[in-house]
Amino acid sequence: MKVGFIGTGNLASAIIKGIVCSKSIAENMIWAYDIFPEKPKKCASEYGINIAESAGYIAKEMDVVIIAVKPADFPFLLGSITDSLKIKNPLIISTAVGTSLKYISSFLNYDPSLVRIMPNINATIGEAMSAYCSNGSITDEQEEIVLSICSSIGKVEKLDESYFPMFGVLAGAAPAFAYMFIDELARAGVKIGMNKNLALNIAAQTVLGSAKLILEGGGHPYELIDRVCSPGGTTIEGIAALQEFGFANAISKAVDRTIKKDRKLESQRKA
Repeated sequence: MKVGFIGTGNLASAIIKGIVCSKSIAENMIWAYDIFPEKPKKCASEYGINIAESAGYIAKEMDVVIIAVKPADFPFLLGSITDSLKIKNPLIISTAVGTSLKYISSFLNYDPSLVRIMPNINATIGEAMSAYCSNGSITDEQEEIVLSICSSIGKVEKLDESYFPMFGVLAGAAPAFAYMFIDELARAGVKIGMNKNLALNIAAQTVLGSAKLILEGGGHPYELIDRVCSPGGTTIEGIAALQEFGFANAISKAVDRTIKKDRKLESQRKA
């Protein structure tokens, strides 16, 4: 099975790294093309993959075509390779944010085997939370390929496309919320007299371990909060302060505003 990447930015590079390191696809079966030649050259140097001469070569020769370009590039790119794609009819995987299956298909002159995936920034360390959806034209074997690719960079869930905006908030934007929480926790550590780097390491590991405990079935978040808080103790004072100063409301508002902005941008793309 030959896999080709059109576009080799940060996300594509992370996926290539994940695939190669997991050995789910041999590096000599992976090709990459980018309008900036230095990018696939870098991937080839680091991961041993092949450099493709053009997007058209990937469209003609690959069994799986992963399109990792900006949404604005889709009309020209797909228009230039649609005839080649139609002949080969590969599995097409798009990583473009906010670009629907219907929108992508509108630039193709046939009914493709098409999938959208949405990994988050943590793909760079193999700990992404990804979602995928398809247009219903993929085979079971092709779906297994999608699962294998996404699993090489972290966890994956199959979602109806209508849930992608919500997923984009919880998995796509929320890492920034988590980074902010970790940084503010570390700054609070500095305030009480701790070195910033030390405080940051402690805060980051604490958040990592706390998330892992939930994922591994350690309990519901509020059950775990109750375990940490002893009657009349120190932790419950901190919890009370978070509640008093609107921690839960701030998180809710952040999610609301993020999805509101996403819907506004989506409506502008459709206009």
